[in-house]
Amino acid sequence: MKQKESKIMLSHGSGGKMMHNLIEDLFVKHFNNSILNEQTDSAILSVSSPIAFTTDSFVIDPLFFPGGNIGKLAVCGTVNDLAVSGAEPLYISVSFIIEEGFPIADLETIVISLAEEAQKAGVLIVTGDTKVVNKGKCDKLFINTAGVGCVKNGNNSITKGLGIIPGDLIIINGSIGDHGMAIMNIRESFNFKTDLSSDCASLNHMIHEVLEKTTVKFMRDPTRGGVATVLNELAGKVKLGIEIDETALPLKSNVKAMCEILGFDPLHVANEGKVIFVVAHEFESEILEALRNSEFGRQSAVIGRVVDNHPGKVVLKNETGGRRIIDSLSGDQLPRIC
Repeated sequence: MKQKESKIMLSHGSGGKMMHNLIEDLFVKHFNNSILNEQTDSAILSVSSPIAFTTDSFVIDPLFFPGGNIGKLAVCGTVNDLAVSGAEPLYISVSFIIEEGFPIADLETIVISLAEEAQKAGVLIVTGDTKVVNKGKCDKLFINTAGVGCVKNGNNSITKGLGIIPGDLIIINGSIGDHGMAIMNIRESFNFKTDLSSDCASLNHMIHEVLEKTTVKFMRDPTRGGVATVLNELAGKVKLGIEIDETALPLKSNVKAMCEILGFDPLHVANEGKVIFVVAHEFESEILEALRNSEFGRQSAVIGRVVDNHPGKVVLKNETGGRRIIDSLSGDQLPRIC
């Protein structure tokens, strides 16, 4: 900063010189691109096909966690919402609500993570906003985003689950519950001796490769509410049953142990780098090959299938052959997880 401030002050949101310096020396510096640099009230975008448009807000506690921080999470969450809708993410906006007294060094670390993850994902941060509120009126930092992506012909209905029939496969690109348990461990200072970190990642490149090689009937990222909630919503939408094989679920031993100790069901725990796919059984090998060629899909697995009995319900088959109904998450199991 030109005045070398170490903490955010209310003047940084006043619209005057301090705000101008903050924008120039932090946001424009790290988010630098030709559209943002115009600094107009609205970004002028060129889009040549139907678009997907999404918005999200991030209030995670703590701001920094193993595997990322609120900045990386904001990009990944927005990019993934577009990608699972069958869109190629192009542009995002980023708005900051900052508590007075927040360390500028921490803010810059978060901004750098935002910029780096956007570059990895191949998206441009083209507009944004900054607000500063009195100390005690906001918990350190909140981020709001919006995202725009192009939808190619044939991908318009991926989120609707059209054409799903009994026999279709349920596939996930890796281990479940990593994000939720990583956040819980560091937030509550359980001090479990584990190297567990969040799975936070932008998955648009992996999803692009899948869509180029095979036909996908449905995609959704199982964030809050976890895998169980997504599958219950899908079962209710298509009026068919879903059966999950417990032995097929990719689950890290440290996540499993933490869930058992804390009384959580891994199927209800949040993920930030996972996608659930529904595909016809004849495309099993093609989608698994495409997924496993990505660094974010090495542990991809078929975890279940669509069935014509118990319509609208998700049933888990356990190791001993027993079965139990898996409901959607009831209540807020892990607040401030994203």
